Amino acid sequence: MRLRPPARVEPVSGTLADGMDVDTTTGEAPRDPEELDAAAVATTAEIAADTAMGPVHLTVSDLGRSLGFYREAIGLDVLEQVDGRARLGAGDRELLLLVEEAGARPAHGYTGLYHFALLLPERPDLARWLAHVLRDRVPLVGLSDHFVSEAIYLSDPDGHGIEIYWDRPRDVWEGQVGSRMTTMRLDVDDLLGELDDPASEPFDGLPVGTVMGHVHLKVASIAETVAFYRDLLGFGLTAQLGPQAAFFAAGGYHHHLGSNVWESAGAAAPPPGAAALRHATIVLPDAVERDRVLRRLEHAGVPWRESGESGESGEGPVVSDPSGNALLLASATRSE
Repeated sequence: MRLRPPARVEPVSGTLADGMDVDTTTGEAPRDPEELDAAAVATTAEIAADTAMGPVHLTVSDLGRSLGFYREAIGLDVLEQVDGRARLGAGDRELLLLVEEAGARPAHGYTGLYHFALLLPERPDLARWLAHVLRDRVPLVGLSDHFVSEAIYLSDPDGHGIEIYWDRPRDVWEGQVGSRMTTMRLDVDDLLGELDDPASEPFDGLPVGTVMGHVHLKVASIAETVAFYRDLLGFGLTAQLGPQAAFFAAGGYHHHLGSNVWESAGAAAPPPGAAALRHATIVLPDAVERDRVLRRLEHAGVPWRESGESGESGEGPVVSDPSGNALLLASATRSE
């Protein structure tokens, strides 16, 4: 298992047309805890195999500025905007909810969101998005080939981390996540080769079928995080880098949740007034499975609350992990 030392993002040039090379170097890049040669850990996941991730809710300091970024740079649609809140998504699927708190400061040095990851349906979709950000000179912080996926990283105006990625076919990596998930330099030219003409390829926003693929969290302790996500919620532990990072999934996926302590070992949750994660959403297949998870939490003495009690949007119980990261447990279908 190997972790690469922190380094500057290397210049990556995408030749779009007429000899135009775009340099995506942006200076110091954050460490990516997915930069590892992972080690498989045999576990028996108890959570339902078709569990998935749902919308991520964030506090932002300037809603207008954030909406401009997420529409123009990321390519999300505004589904609804009211009373300082906005729901964003692709097609009719909600992916983000932004809540404005004027003057909120970035949550550096605390636990919280490392990045949320939007999963695109096909490789040409990622190529189309990359061509768009190169043409519009959107700052990037990383471009990586993880064997299981190809991924591009950036941050929003409040410092919330974002990953845009696509998965290689499951039969390429299934059963090999622990031994093969790593980080290599993304072959930008090969990716852009999916397009006839990257310089003129239209970009009309993220495609229908885009989903919240995974959420990566900053945590205070990997041991406590593993005990919570694996032993209580029931996710499988797909890879762990000692006391530094761990990855969890349902149904054999490479990871639905990531965690690391690079910036947050022993740290507290963000204080009020921070531009931070409000909650991530775990979508259970039905209310029966959700109640089964809640019973495990209750048996362990882990408290939870209904979503409306602290002003959260969304329907379902909310639980916090040992690092204070809030999780809404949603149900894909309602009980009769």
